[in-house]
Amino acid sequence: MTKYKLSAIALALMTSVPALAASQADSNGFVEDSSLDLFLRNAYMNRDYRNGDQDKAEWGQAGVLTFTSGFTRGTVGVGVDAFGMYGVRLDSGRGRAGAGGIDFFMVDNNGDVEKDVAHAGAAVKARFSKTVLAYGDQRPSLPVLSHDDSRLLPETYTGTMITSNEIDGLTVHAGRFNAQHRKSDEGRDSGELKSIDVLGGSYQFNDNIRGALYASDVEDVLKRQYVNLNYIRPLNQGDTLTLDFSGYRTKQDKEFDTRGDRNNLWSLSANYATGAHDFTLAYQRSSGDTGYNYGFYQSEGAVGDGGTTIWVANSFWSDFNAEDERSWQLGYGLDFTQFGIPGLSYNFAYVHGTDISIRDSVTNVREADSASEREIFNQLKYVVQSGAAKDMSVRLRSSVLRASNSYTQDGNEVRIFVDFPMNIF
Repeated sequence: MTKYKLSAIALALMTSVPALAASQADSNGFVEDSSLDLFLRNAYMNRDYRNGDQDKAEWGQAGVLTFTSGFTRGTVGVGVDAFGMYGVRLDSGRGRAGAGGIDFFMVDNNGDVEKDVAHAGAAVKARFSKTVLAYGDQRPSLPVLSHDDSRLLPETYTGTMITSNEIDGLTVHAGRFNAQHRKSDEGRDSGELKSIDVLGGSYQFNDNIRGALYASDVEDVLKRQYVNLNYIRPLNQGDTLTLDFSGYRTKQDKEFDTRGDRNNLWSLSANYATGAHDFTLAYQRSSGDTGYNYGFYQSEGAVGDGGTTIWVANSFWSDFNAEDERSWQLGYGLDFTQFGIPGLSYNFAYVHGTDISIRDSVTNVREADSASEREIFNQLKYVVQSGAAKDMSVRLRSSVLRASNSYTQDGNEVRIFVDFPMNIF
């Protein structure tokens, strides 16, 4: 987990819009460069909250069919991307559905759980040189607007995005989105997003250093800025040392919070990889008038910028992002390839957070005492290397979360995901 997470920030910035870096001069045509992919996911997620009777679990089967066209030939090429997704509930009855942190299937006002969910969308795109303009339904993966694909079905957003790679090593994004499709519900704007503007980019300075700077403005909710610097230093005998800094600065709009609270959240991590092993040490700090606010849906009174828009080191079940929180992580990863089992990996992390400010629910004044939390994370993953099931992965993940002063709910979490990506053509 840790080796992946350290590189994931830089990797996601480089691949947030796949296959768009190619020049229009290299276009082979609308049909010739097109592809059709099917992604199947069987997902089970259980959260056993230990300070109440909230044993929540959902299980479902999903499929996402994605068509990506090439661009027509010429100075300006045009194309279209389209998708259709469907999820069916296998089990989440007996009152176990409805946890906001799981959100596979919506629960209506009568307490009935949706039996299935379907959604389809498309975007038209145009490319000039190495710049692409896309309008329609999209799945952005940016540090200030990152769609949530960590549950059964992914979120999608409707709007406009420009992605430019005109300068070698530099990727620039600019966009405006005005609708958010909730992953557990049908409808184009089931998240009831007003609008979000995003602007920024990432730059590969050389083989070892990469940086990024992004900003977003969620209408009547908040303004956010993000900075990242990633440094990889090769060592002797193939070992590597990776240093990663990520930070957010957020100011909540007074339309959303009458106090206009601010938050600063940053993390610094070091990862040492040697042979089959990698070791991580990370420190994360949250400061300001409130904790880091992100994710979920404006229809639920939240921000609406994507459930995974928190690209910092200590983000597992808990994100360790509460008001004034300080947290440390010790992580370990093991790749079994060198032991004759390619595709098998294990990851462990222990994170301890302290100094969490607790406010009186009536006066909103900080209490004298502070809270703490700790999480033990384990994940075992296997990716099939060959044969008819090549690239299919099985991921077993568990977290144990404990907190003091009733800051948050204690709980045990289990996730079992079986993912099978297939290229049809």
